[in-house]
Amino acid sequence: MTLRDEITNCRICAERFAATKTRHQPRPVPWFTPTARVLIAGQAPGLRVHRSGKPFTDASGDRLRDWLGMPPEVFYDLSRVAIVPMAFCFPGYNAQGYDLPPPKVCGQTWHDRVMAELPQVRLRVLVGGAAHRYHLGTKAGVTETVQNWRAYAPDTFVLPHPSWRNTGWLTKNPWFGEEVLPALKARVKEVLND
Repeated sequence: MTLRDEITNCRICAERFAATKTRHQPRPVPWFTPTARVLIAGQAPGLRVHRSGKPFTDASGDRLRDWLGMPPEVFYDLSRVAIVPMAFCFPGYNAQGYDLPPPKVCGQTWHDRVMAELPQVRLRVLVGGAAHRYHLGTKAGVTETVQNWRAYAPDTFVLPHPSWRNTGWLTKNPWFGEEVLPALKARVKEVLND
């Protein structure tokens, strides 16, 4: 059994998910192979991804692909791009209807093993605070981490989550679109065409 198969069959959080407002069953969405050159490390799948079984099949994915300058056929090419969130399942909604955070047990169980299976990654794209904390060991907030993007480039780029909820953040921080995104797109192109 491959590591992807093990993750697909994981049911560690079944009781936790059954107790959420959504009362759903686990549906891990592992999306990686050892040949991937680009790693997109995110937070956790949303409800649409839970239903589709494919990462970033939502408006956040549209925005992220635009940020990367990557068409869907490249973004979903398992031989080139690994998409590894901090939790492989949709964590559910709380009583108020907001996304729950990624369960730590998922990352603790799987993340180090997945990273060990990705020896050819040349570019890490870290999306959101949970990915920043795991991969960089930072305790800084998202804004501070993204403002310091040059400290991690060219092999790592730190991004806010591409959710519509962050549209206000993007408006308040125009430097992100002016400075970070052109550098990110250039690096993605370089890595994928090398």
